[in-house]
Amino acid sequence: MEASTELITADGVVLAARLDGPPTPAVTVVWCHPHPLYGGSMFAPLMNGVTDALSDRGIGVLRFNFRGGPDSGGVHGGGVDEVADVAAAVELAERRSPRVIVAGWSFGGAMALAHVAGDDKDYLAVAPYLPLAPHPEQMTSRTGVIVAASRDQVVDHDGVADYAQHAHARFVTIDSDHFFVSKATQVADAFSPLLA
Repeated sequence: MEASTELITADGVVLAARLDGPPTPAVTVVWCHPHPLYGGSMFAPLMNGVTDALSDRGIGVLRFNFRGGPDSGGVHGGGVDEVADVAAAVELAERRSPRVIVAGWSFGGAMALAHVAGDDKDYLAVAPYLPLAPHPEQMTSRTGVIVAASRDQVVDHDGVADYAQHAHARFVTIDSDHFFVSKATQVADAFSPLLA
């Protein structure tokens, strides 16, 4: 199933969104995109590749464009207001599946972590932009996976490794730069501990 839809946040912003995967999946991944002011959207290549890989495995994927992004209302909120965008996506995912995993890449990874810090969802963060992420000690009661790129030119690999250690998250390094070109299958494979 592939379907365009909309999300409405608690503060009334309408966001473009898309559902992929089976119509009633046992698990839905909320998959958050990179920074919208630097070209990030739910249709970035890694976003598409991971969505295809997960939906081929029978996992639902809910993507959306953050406020201020393509076809979404509102204006960019500096990584503060966007936590409400993730919450709206999680609410829809919970109506669709009994289990939700919150995930994101770069800016989206930080927003996923920020949401989960106040919730009990499992999570996966790909090269999260750490200046916007919550303190790692806020993550210790959650089950998480944090992925880093070995040659990341945007986010410090060692900083991400340190964050994962302090968050007690499983840590995965993929041989890539920040954009994970042709690495979507490896990123999708990183979800395996959360799906076992």
